Amino acid sequence: MPTPPNPVRNVLYIMCDQLRRDYLSCYGHPHLHTPNIDRLAAAGVRFSRAYTQGTICGPSRMSAYTGRYVSSHQVAWNAVPLPLEELTIGDYLRPHGIRTALVGKTHATANVDALQRLAINPDSQQAEILNEVGFEPYMRHDGIYPDDPLFADKRESAPYTHYLREQGFDGKNPWHDWANAAEGENGEILSGWQMRHANLPARIPEQHSETVYTTNRAIDFIAEQGEKSWCLHLSYIKPHWPYIVPAPYHALYSTKSILEAVRAAPSEASKHPVYTAFRQHEESLNFSRDSVRLTVIPTYMGLIKQVDDQLGRLFDFLQSNGRWDDTLIVFTSDHGDFLGDHWLGEKEFLLEQAVGVPLIVRDPRAAADLTRGTVDHRLAETIDALPTFLEALGLPDAAHRLEGRSLIPLLHGENPDWRRYAISEYDYAFQAPARERLGQPIDRCRMTMVRSERWKYLAYDGFRPQLFDLLNDPQELHDLGDDPEFAAVREEHAGYLFEWVRGLKRRTTISHQEIDLRGQRFRYGEPETEKVVQIGVW
Repeated sequence: MPTPPNPVRNVLYIMCDQLRRDYLSCYGHPHLHTPNIDRLAAAGVRFSRAYTQGTICGPSRMSAYTGRYVSSHQVAWNAVPLPLEELTIGDYLRPHGIRTALVGKTHATANVDALQRLAINPDSQQAEILNEVGFEPYMRHDGIYPDDPLFADKRESAPYTHYLREQGFDGKNPWHDWANAAEGENGEILSGWQMRHANLPARIPEQHSETVYTTNRAIDFIAEQGEKSWCLHLSYIKPHWPYIVPAPYHALYSTKSILEAVRAAPSEASKHPVYTAFRQHEESLNFSRDSVRLTVIPTYMGLIKQVDDQLGRLFDFLQSNGRWDDTLIVFTSDHGDFLGDHWLGEKEFLLEQAVGVPLIVRDPRAAADLTRGTVDHRLAETIDALPTFLEALGLPDAAHRLEGRSLIPLLHGENPDWRRYAISEYDYAFQAPARERLGQPIDRCRMTMVRSERWKYLAYDGFRPQLFDLLNDPQELHDLGDDPEFAAVREEHAGYLFEWVRGLKRRTTISHQEIDLRGQRFRYGEPETEKVVQIGVW
């Protein structure tokens, strides 16, 4: 008898923070070689057009964890708590005996008001699971801990803080003073928050840096699990700023490795008021200077190279202990980074450098052999991860709640009817300078991307849309949002947006199966004598 195929017993969900997809060699970067991420792509499927649902950490990650759009889960910005009724990866997997743990970053915020309203003890295990959006915090490390007293609790509750002190890296905030700072000629601390220091090595030896520490803890978790099923969210906080990396990675790339900035000439750039407002942000003004790009981008590349090297360690470990053969692996990023493209810094606008993310999926089963090493050009979204996990593990699909789609049929060479457009959202109400410049009320600051096969349509509250022809203008340099020749295209995509809004899943407390069961039981409107409830009978 033939040997039955190995089932998928585990899920490894790897997420980088602020990683652009075009900064990996398998996505075409000519100078930054990432052989281990490429190795995963060669063993799985690389999606060339994957999109995040939100271009900052909180909204994007809550979409990843719930399988739902930002408009549905309501986490519109960072530090906005997830409603307690939203289910996340752990809620779907844990009841089936699958330990669901976090190593790294989530950017989750406790919903304190809801816990108090429901009289849930804030120190209870129930509260911890809710506060950690369904993950067991095997090692949570959100990383961004300024010296301000506002962050004192976060600094002291972080395992990495105590790890550094145990290694002799003392201080109130060793995350900043050692892992994210350089050292001056006279021993002074040069803060990584200041991008002028990005070309200097971090004070921390590489073996104690965030990326290595995070990988070590992931390996510890997987080893600890042995043959027991698990889902691990391995969430690196890099290459997110502060842009600083330990030796030797700070010196691996020179200014000659930097790609030319993607920019229209200032006189030809879009005059759209929202885009113009974001160009006035401090980070945008700084990244518009060549001196800043030339200082920061080689270090950004070094941070990515370090992640790739550590993933090589992890993949070797999986192959050595048999987990490579029964683990579904998904590699992605929560969003990108403009790095001066389009005269912008950060990621808070819905152009490709911010909204496009890498997505590589490896299914270990023989059914996926047909697609190994291929590139899939269909539109994928961050919310597709959770439905993919459920199908791979043989768990119920939760179609009444999840808004993403399982990628398993694509991995197995099938050709299902697929989505016609991808959606991403951003709410700049929290960006007071931009909101005030534009004179917009707090509840009228939404922008929404509709990305179809050829076009990208950006809708704004109170302003005209933007439109880009990605076939003839893949770098999004020519805004067609007010060109009368493309009025029909804009109208078509406004229709897609309306269709999407109407399709959001609001009926989340009852499954499709239960609805059908009730409908069949009562069958209102049919002249039958045998009804559970005798409504309308003569």
